[in-house]
Amino acid sequence: MPASPSPTVTRKIKSSGVVIPHRAGWPQRLLAALIYAVVQTVAATLRFKLEDRSGFFHGAPREQMIFALWHNRLALSAILYRRYVLCHKRERRIAGMVSASRDGGLLSEIFARFGIEPVRGSSSRRGPQALREMVSRAEAGYDLAITPDGPRGPCYTVQEGVIATAQLTGLAIVPVSYQLNWKIRLKSWDRFQIPLPFARCRVTVGQPVRVGRDATEPEREQLRQQLETELRAISRD
Repeated sequence: MPASPSPTVTRKIKSSGVVIPHRAGWPQRLLAALIYAVVQTVAATLRFKLEDRSGFFHGAPREQMIFALWHNRLALSAILYRRYVLCHKRERRIAGMVSASRDGGLLSEIFARFGIEPVRGSSSRRGPQALREMVSRAEAGYDLAITPDGPRGPCYTVQEGVIATAQLTGLAIVPVSYQLNWKIRLKSWDRFQIPLPFARCRVTVGQPVRVGRDATEPEREQLRQQLETELRAISRD
């Protein structure tokens, strides 16, 4: 059962009107198909190594969870879910938070091709609606995925949304990151990382963070800092 929201979280859910997410046009759908093919091809050449500090991935994960990874590691996010979760249990499903912006329209098309159900929203646009939809997906048995510093940063700074989602759903937040020995790093706000063929990819799963149903605002802030510290510790650029 989902957690009962705190008064602060409840106010945030009710505080915003409806915002219509940007829908991808045919050029973005075509680009999404191309990116999907490229990611699939490059990922097939990578050499993966997993370090699991959480204990969740010693075999099939037994419980639903919220995957949290930095925005600049999105390129391989769907590949990791396939490799370490769906390989054990094909019927598992996942929903990912995607910005309601134009760029989010492209990303939602890419996610859909990987079998990830996009939920459109962010801290700046359509946040309350997206939070309700994420809770609904969790109730339906989905895993959830959130980039806690997205969609506009600051880079490597965890925003409050992932903590609110964990409190409302009762799911553990599992921090995930990876290190590539061969990559392109863009000059974007998040220094987005693009893996190059035949790179070594060291995947690290950090200690999970759980948010209590009755967590107070100071406790949520402490857990936000804990998650940020853990994600930074497992992310070596």
